[in-house]
Amino acid sequence: MNETSNERMRIRDGAGKFFKEILTLFFTFFKIGLVCFGGGYTMIALIERDVVEKRKWLTTSEMMDILAVAESTPGPISMNTATYVGTKRAGFLGALACTFGAALPSFLIIFALSFFIEEFQNLTYVGYAFRGIRVAVLVLILNAVLKMFRNVEKGVFSILVILFVLLISLLTDFYVIYTLLICAAAGILYNFVLRAVRYTRGYKKR
Repeated sequence: MNETSNERMRIRDGAGKFFKEILTLFFTFFKIGLVCFGGGYTMIALIERDVVEKRKWLTTSEMMDILAVAESTPGPISMNTATYVGTKRAGFLGALACTFGAALPSFLIIFALSFFIEEFQNLTYVGYAFRGIRVAVLVLILNAVLKMFRNVEKGVFSILVILFVLLISLLTDFYVIYTLLICAAAGILYNFVLRAVRYTRGYKKR
């Protein structure tokens, strides 16, 4: 009887910890979604601060890998990142909590504004406010880019890829998915050649 009671207590404690984890995931991304203006890219810096620096749920290297995957797959980068973090922490329910938490603030605000958006947009001071918000959003996106650049492994290959993508983006209308595929293929080829060179050098030393 005593063993049965202890087992029930362990199950109850485990369920309680799991439920607490789900709530923590939900409210973490709800808070990020609530204060994130400017779309998914501005959310990156906030996710990195809370997920990597504050809660230590991910390492910087893992965060960079997730961003690469999230950018290469369909859907908003912020939602993809939230889904991955939730899945890693608490499986399907964790993914649901993070994704729902990140999306809910935007849904509620847009739903509320939809009832009087036309009157809202025609207000003079609202137009002034939007001008200021646009500049702030640009700075937030730039901040996210700079943070990501600091965490990228520096080298000749990385610099060449950055320059290639920058030139392609600025000078052409090349479809983004093709750019990503080319960069992925270049990364595979570069590392294959690098490993082959290292193997050859190691073989010659023998």
